[in-house]
Amino acid sequence: MSCGGPGRGGVTILLTGLSGAGKSTIAAALRQRAIADGRTISWLDGDAFRKVFSGDLGFKMQDRRLNLFRMGYIAAEIMRHGGVVIISAIAPYAADRRDIRALADAVGRFMLVYVATPLDVCEARDSKGLYARARSGSVATFTGISDPYESPDDADIVVNTAIQTTDEIVGLLAAYLDAMCLSSGSAGVEEEGSVPAALRG
Repeated sequence: MSCGGPGRGGVTILLTGLSGAGKSTIAAALRQRAIADGRTISWLDGDAFRKVFSGDLGFKMQDRRLNLFRMGYIAAEIMRHGGVVIISAIAPYAADRRDIRALADAVGRFMLVYVATPLDVCEARDSKGLYARARSGSVATFTGISDPYESPDDADIVVNTAIQTTDEIVGLLAAYLDAMCLSSGSAGVEEEGSVPAALRG
Protein backbone atom coordinates (compact mmCIF):
# COMPACT_ATOMS: atom_id res chain seq x y z
CA MET A 1 0.00 0.00 0.00
CA SER A 2 2.97 2.28 -0.43
CA CYS A 3 2.29 4.97 -2.99
CA GLY A 4 5.82 5.94 -3.84
CA GLY A 5 8.73 7.87 -2.37
CA PRO A 6 9.37 11.54 -1.74
CA GLY A 7 8.16 13.81 -4.50
CA ARG A 8 5.28 11.61 -5.54
CA GLY A 9 3.03 12.02 -2.52
CA GLY A 10 0.98 9.50 -0.62
CA VAL A 11 -2.62 8.95 0.41
CA THR A 12 -4.78 9.95 3.36
CA ILE A 13 -7.79 7.76 4.11
CA LEU A 14 -10.32 9.51 6.34
CA LEU A 15 -12.79 7.18 8.06
CA THR A 16 -15.69 9.30 9.29
CA GLY A 17 -18.89 8.29 11.09
CA LEU A 18 -20.70 8.28 14.40
CA SER A 19 -19.16 7.06 17.64
CA GLY A 20 -19.45 3.27 17.62
CA ALA A 21 -19.81 3.05 13.85
CA GLY A 22 -16.75 0.81 13.55
CA LYS A 23 -14.12 3.27 12.31
CA SER A 24 -11.34 2.12 14.64
CA THR A 25 -12.10 -1.55 14.02
CA ILE A 26 -11.83 -1.01 10.27
CA ALA A 27 -8.66 1.08 10.61
CA ALA A 28 -6.95 -1.52 12.81
CA ALA A 29 -7.84 -4.33 10.42
CA LEU A 30 -6.68 -2.37 7.36
CA ARG A 31 -3.38 -1.56 9.06
CA GLN A 32 -2.93 -5.21 10.07
CA ARG A 33 -3.54 -6.33 6.51
CA ALA A 34 -0.88 -3.91 5.29
CA ILE A 35 1.62 -5.20 7.86
CA ALA A 36 0.87 -8.80 6.86
CA ASP A 37 1.59 -7.81 3.25
CA GLY A 38 4.94 -6.34 4.28
CA ARG A 39 3.77 -2.78 3.68
CA THR A 40 3.80 0.33 5.81
CA ILE A 41 0.76 2.37 6.79
CA SER A 42 0.30 4.93 9.55
CA TRP A 43 -2.85 5.27 11.66
CA LEU A 44 -4.02 8.39 13.48
CA ASP A 45 -6.88 7.35 15.76
CA GLY A 46 -9.11 10.16 17.01
CA ASP A 47 -9.15 9.20 20.69
CA ALA A 48 -5.44 8.36 20.91
CA PHE A 49 -4.43 11.45 18.94
CA ARG A 50 -6.41 13.74 21.23
CA LYS A 51 -4.72 12.30 24.33
CA VAL A 52 -1.21 12.68 22.91
CA PHE A 53 -1.40 15.84 20.78
CA SER A 54 -4.52 17.73 21.82
CA GLY A 55 -4.72 17.43 25.57
CA ASP A 56 -4.95 21.22 25.64
CA LEU A 57 -8.24 21.19 23.75
CA GLY A 58 -11.81 20.71 24.92
CA PHE A 59 -14.86 19.63 22.94
CA LYS A 60 -16.25 22.96 21.80
CA MET A 61 -16.63 23.27 18.05
CA GLN A 62 -13.49 25.37 17.59
CA ASP A 63 -11.43 22.91 19.64
CA ARG A 64 -12.73 19.92 17.71
CA ARG A 65 -11.95 21.69 14.44
CA LEU A 66 -8.40 22.50 15.55
CA ASN A 67 -7.87 18.89 16.58
CA LEU A 68 -8.89 17.73 13.10
CA PHE A 69 -6.60 20.33 11.51
CA ARG A 70 -3.72 18.91 13.50
CA MET A 71 -4.54 15.39 12.34
CA GLY A 72 -4.78 16.53 8.73
CA TYR A 73 -1.52 18.46 8.92
CA ILE A 74 0.46 15.55 10.38
CA ALA A 75 -1.08 13.19 7.81
CA ALA A 76 -0.01 15.55 5.02
CA GLU A 77 3.58 15.59 6.33
CA ILE A 78 3.64 11.78 6.26
CA MET A 79 2.16 11.84 2.76
CA ARG A 80 4.87 14.20 1.59
CA HIS A 81 7.30 11.27 1.82
CA GLY A 82 5.03 8.83 0.02
CA GLY A 83 3.27 7.48 3.09
CA VAL A 84 -0.24 6.16 3.44
CA VAL A 85 -2.18 7.44 6.47
CA ILE A 86 -5.48 6.37 7.99
CA ILE A 87 -7.38 8.95 10.04
CA SER A 88 -10.26 7.51 12.06
CA ALA A 89 -12.32 10.31 13.57
CA ILE A 90 -15.97 11.29 13.88
CA ALA A 91 -15.25 14.45 11.85
CA PRO A 92 -18.91 15.47 11.92
CA TYR A 93 -18.73 18.68 9.91
CA ALA A 94 -18.43 18.82 6.13
CA ALA A 95 -16.23 21.94 6.25
CA ASP A 96 -13.61 20.17 8.36
CA ARG A 97 -13.57 17.16 6.07
CA ARG A 98 -13.07 19.49 3.10
CA ASP A 99 -10.13 21.09 4.92
CA ILE A 100 -8.49 17.71 5.49
CA ARG A 101 -9.07 16.90 1.82
CA ALA A 102 -7.38 20.17 0.82
CA LEU A 103 -4.35 19.39 3.00
CA ALA A 104 -4.08 15.93 1.43
CA ASP A 105 -4.67 17.10 -2.13
CA ALA A 106 -1.80 19.58 -1.79
CA VAL A 107 0.72 16.73 -1.47
CA GLY A 108 -0.98 13.56 -2.72
CA ARG A 109 -4.36 11.90 -2.86
CA PHE A 110 -7.35 11.57 -0.56
CA MET A 111 -9.98 8.89 0.10
CA LEU A 112 -13.10 9.72 2.12
CA VAL A 113 -14.78 6.67 3.64
CA TYR A 114 -18.18 7.19 5.25
CA VAL A 115 -18.84 4.50 7.85
CA ALA A 116 -22.62 4.86 7.64
CA THR A 117 -23.62 2.54 10.48
CA PRO A 118 -27.07 3.74 11.68
CA LEU A 119 -27.43 5.66 14.93
CA ASP A 120 -29.59 2.99 16.57
CA VAL A 121 -26.92 0.35 15.93
CA CYS A 122 -24.15 2.60 17.24
CA GLU A 123 -26.18 3.43 20.33
CA ALA A 124 -26.95 -0.24 20.98
CA ARG A 125 -23.23 -1.02 20.93
CA ASP A 126 -22.26 1.91 23.20
CA SER A 127 -19.05 0.20 24.35
CA LYS A 128 -17.85 3.36 26.10
CA GLY A 129 -21.20 4.25 27.66
CA LEU A 130 -21.15 7.62 25.94
CA TYR A 131 -24.61 7.42 24.38
CA ALA A 132 -26.15 6.58 27.75
CA ARG A 133 -24.42 9.58 29.28
CA ALA A 134 -25.58 11.79 26.41
CA ARG A 135 -29.17 10.61 26.78
CA SER A 136 -29.05 11.30 30.52
CA GLY A 137 -27.75 14.79 29.90
CA SER A 138 -24.41 14.27 31.64
CA VAL A 139 -22.64 14.90 28.31
CA ALA A 140 -23.77 18.27 27.03
CA THR A 141 -22.59 17.99 23.43
CA PHE A 142 -22.52 14.60 21.74
CA THR A 143 -22.57 13.94 18.01
CA GLY A 144 -25.76 12.26 16.84
CA ILE A 145 -27.70 13.12 20.00
CA SER A 146 -27.29 16.78 20.91
CA ASP A 147 -24.90 17.82 18.14
CA PRO A 148 -25.34 17.20 14.40
CA TYR A 149 -23.45 14.83 12.17
CA GLU A 150 -23.38 16.10 8.59
CA SER A 151 -23.49 12.97 6.45
CA PRO A 152 -20.98 13.20 3.57
CA ASP A 153 -22.35 13.60 0.06
CA ASP A 154 -18.85 13.36 -1.43
CA ALA A 155 -17.63 10.06 0.04
CA ASP A 156 -15.50 7.88 -2.22
CA ILE A 157 -16.74 4.76 -0.43
CA VAL A 158 -19.74 4.20 1.85
CA VAL A 159 -19.75 1.18 4.18
CA ASN A 160 -22.04 -0.05 6.95
CA THR A 161 -20.74 -2.35 9.68
CA ALA A 162 -24.29 -3.40 10.53
CA ILE A 163 -24.55 -5.31 7.25
CA GLN A 164 -20.93 -5.77 6.11
CA THR A 165 -18.16 -7.70 7.84
CA THR A 166 -14.85 -6.09 8.68
CA ASP A 167 -13.09 -8.40 6.23
CA GLU A 168 -15.47 -7.35 3.43
CA ILE A 169 -14.90 -3.68 4.14
CA VAL A 170 -11.12 -4.01 4.41
CA GLY A 171 -11.03 -5.88 1.11
CA LEU A 172 -13.01 -3.09 -0.54
CA LEU A 173 -10.77 -0.35 0.86
CA ALA A 174 -7.55 -2.21 0.05
CA ALA A 175 -8.64 -2.68 -3.57
CA TYR A 176 -9.60 0.98 -3.90
CA LEU A 177 -6.32 2.08 -2.31
CA ASP A 178 -4.27 -0.15 -4.58
CA ALA A 179 -6.02 1.38 -7.59
CA MET A 180 -5.20 4.88 -6.33
CA CYS A 181 -1.56 4.00 -5.77
CA LEU A 182 -1.24 2.51 -9.23
CA SER A 183 -2.92 5.42 -10.97
CA SER A 184 -0.71 7.44 -13.27
CA GLY A 185 0.44 10.94 -12.57
CA SER A 186 2.03 12.62 -9.59
CA ALA A 187 0.51 15.06 -7.17
CA GLY A 188 2.03 18.49 -6.82
CA VAL A 189 4.12 18.59 -3.67
CA GLU A 190 4.55 21.78 -1.71
CA GLU A 191 7.96 22.73 -0.34
CA GLU A 192 8.89 20.52 2.61
CA GLY A 193 8.30 22.20 5.95
CA SER A 194 6.01 24.85 4.51
CA VAL A 195 2.58 25.50 5.96
CA PRO A 196 -0.08 23.98 3.66
CA ALA A 197 -2.23 26.49 1.81
CA ALA A 198 -5.35 25.36 3.67
CA LEU A 199 -3.80 26.55 6.96
CA ARG A 200 -2.47 29.87 5.77
CA GLY A 201 -4.23 33.05 6.79
